[in-house]
Order: sequence, then C-alpha cells, then structure tokens
Amino acid sequence: MSVDDSILFAEWLRLREAADAAARAADLVDAVRARPAGPGPRVVHDLGCGTGSVGRWLAPLLPGEQEWTFHDRDEDLLARATAGMAGVRAADGAPVTVRTRRGDLTGLTAADLAGASLVTASALLDMLTVQELDRMVAACAVAGCPALLMISVTGVVAFTPAEPLDAEFAAAFNDHQRRTVDGRGLLGPDAVDACVAAFGRHGVPVRRRPSPWRLGPEQSDLTVAWLTGWVAAACEQRPELAGEAEAYLRRRLDQAAAGELRVELGHDDLLAGVD
Repeated sequence: MSVDDSILFAEWLRLREAADAAARAADLVDAVRARPAGPGPRVVHDLGCGTGSVGRWLAPLLPGEQEWTFHDRDEDLLARATAGMAGVRAADGAPVTVRTRRGDLTGLTAADLAGASLVTASALLDMLTVQELDRMVAACAVAGCPALLMISVTGVVAFTPAEPLDAEFAAAFNDHQRRTVDGRGLLGPDAVDACVAAFGRHGVPVRRRPSPWRLGPEQSDLTVAWLTGWVAAACEQRPELAGEAEAYLRRRLDQAAAGELRVELGHDDLLAGVD
C-alpha cells in the first residue's frame, strides 16, 4: 500500500469507526466479558487492526490487565493504532499494553496464537479467500482461543427511499466483492457462511448476530463516502451500469445532503469458541 493509499484508507477507517461501534452485537461482548481470562493478563490478537478501532472500543469494555497484539501489513496503520491506544484502560482501570506485528496475517498459525485469550477482527473476513479463512479458523481452533469476528458484510443493502436501480447496483457490488485479485478469489458477502462452516468442521460452536450499519442524516459524511465507493465498485464490475450511475449517484447524494436518505447495510458478527 502506497503512502497516499494508506492515508486514504486511514481516513475511511476514521469515518466508519463510530458506525462500526454502534453496530456491533453487544451480547457477544457480554459473553466474552463473562468468560474467565485465566491467570495473568488477557491476551488479545487483533487481526487486520487498521488504525486500532477495535482495541479502542473493546479494551475499555473488558475487565483486567490486557496485552494486545495488533497485526497488519501496513507500518503506518500500525503506528496510528498504537498511538490511538494511548491512555486506554480496561473497564476496571487495569492497564492495557500494545505491541505490533507487521506481516501477512493470512499466514498465522496456532503457534502464533499460543496463550491467546481472544482473537478479534473487524471488516476482515470478506477480504479473505476460502483457503485463507480456513487457515485462520484452524489456527484459532488448534490454539483453543475464542474469536470475535465483527462487521462482516452480508451483501444486503436497503435504501429509504428505494429505487428500482438499487438491486442492480447491489448485485454488481456484491460480485465485485467476490472478484479475483492477484489470483486470490475473495469471499465477499459469502464469508460469514464460510466462516461458520469452517469452525463447524473443527467442532467449534459459533454464535451469529446481525450488526447492520443504519445510516441517516447524522452519518452523512460516511454515507457519502460509502455510497460513492459502492457505485464506483459496481461500475467497475459491470461497466454497462456507468450510463446510469452518474444520475443515480447524484440523486442519492442530493437526498443525503437534504437529510432524506437512510441506508441499512447488512453485516454479521460472529463469536466462536464460547459455549
């Protein structure tokens, strides 16, 4: 990722952080909180940490001393994530420490996760291939650590007001999410089902909860950024949509500016390994 791409991605993560936090399934966090962490600190591995939004959100919800490892391929994002954790404390005021690991998280093994109390990830699964997902699941299962995997897209989008073209753009975008990149066939909106099935093959129980974004006038900046990228990706996948895209996008952006547009964007959260 280039420096410019890293900055743009960090801005996108900043825009979505509050929406992600509001959408996450609270009862799954309650289940993590209720599970004894064992002797010593609670050890958490955050896969594809980005700017550290999961750590900033989850660490203050969990009691006891915590040791977080942030995993990402981008050095700038890891630096932002570490800086963003300054001053973060556990729910009971216990200290939270952070270390980073730069590299390809798809190569993680059970040995890398040895001693972990929890593995977390947010908006990650859809960017994996079947093989990469299976390796991640196997690493968690063999290491015996629970996994809280959040904000995974399901491909469901509902606009208010609705338009006939919504379904066409949604289908094209979902196909774009399943595209092949550098020989990697991404799971996109099929990732949640694939993840549940993969944990099932290891005999690991999974709880599944909806965690949709609900975007309205209060999230207009995020709505505009998401909608612009959504339409562009749909047109990249199906160039024949380009003739209608400009007018469609303009109508939707005008509705957002007037406070008239609402969007529900489907995600699911998963908690694996906690009965």
